[in-house]
Amino acid sequence: MNQQALPDDRVTALVYDAAAAPSMHNAQPWRFRYFRGSRAFHVRADLDRVLPHADPDHRALHLGGGAALLNLRVALVHEGWHPAARLLPDPTDPVLLASVQPTGLGSGESDLAALYPAIHQRHSSRFPFEETEIPQEVRTALADAARGEGAMLTFPSSWHLQQVLELLEEAEARNLTDRGSGQDLAEWTRIDAPSVNTASDGVPGYAFGPRKRGGRAPMRDFAGNRPVPGRGTAEFERNPQLAVLSTAHDRPEDWLRAGQAMERVLLLATVEGLSSSFATQALEWSDLRWPLRDPVSGTGHIQIVLRLGYGPKGPSTPRRPVPDILEIQP
Repeated sequence: MNQQALPDDRVTALVYDAAAAPSMHNAQPWRFRYFRGSRAFHVRADLDRVLPHADPDHRALHLGGGAALLNLRVALVHEGWHPAARLLPDPTDPVLLASVQPTGLGSGESDLAALYPAIHQRHSSRFPFEETEIPQEVRTALADAARGEGAMLTFPSSWHLQQVLELLEEAEARNLTDRGSGQDLAEWTRIDAPSVNTASDGVPGYAFGPRKRGGRAPMRDFAGNRPVPGRGTAEFERNPQLAVLSTAHDRPEDWLRAGQAMERVLLLATVEGLSSSFATQALEWSDLRWPLRDPVSGTGHIQIVLRLGYGPKGPSTPRRPVPDILEIQP
């Protein structure tokens, strides 16, 4: 493999792919550096883009950074490289989330290339899904994808599913009357953005989806108490299919692993024809996060709750221009 620095246009394209990752409220809390001399990428946290109320410990920031890292790895494998990644490589620089060194193609990563087309096809869908059950073989493949990144993915059912849904409902009710949650929404939602080209971040009104008038799907209402002209209502699924992603520990490095696992699951779900959205409300309240875990095993730290199913694909949401997030150094 060529040991020369990547051309600037290829670096730009790779970061464009990485930045298609999801993040809480689409805050996109990341920056990238590329060093021509060492041919290394750095994924860095952007602390100007944290959500002080919903994410005071920066856990969601690390999840988003991990998702962007996974996209970068997928894009590099697609280009024919092996991405040698290190998490939190410099203890003296906590803003440096990961480094990635493109090397010769190696074993164990080639399956990531198949996920590349999904990077720009994956969008959160806040629309009703069908009641069609996800086949067991697809669930197994999604769980294997999470396991490959050092996380666990389970599909709660029966009374555990009911417990998760009740916790999410409680959190959503709190958020609707909580001043801090309202401030986060006010900063990171764009009710007056009619298209993807009128904003560079946040959740635009056209991506809110309809207001829920029935069903059990756990939907965050990004409008809060604000009216959205032309927004309709809809019945959502009665039997939502949720996936809970957890890690054995709860440290920043585990959050980064969970972010990579989350994005790997979402990309594979997209390839398999599934739509997805997030149900993170209960994770934003410390007293509700712990009860989300499987009470039978009693193990694991819940990092994300996903809603999966067959239904409309969500619209694309804004992304910051690559020149705003990429720095190329000698």
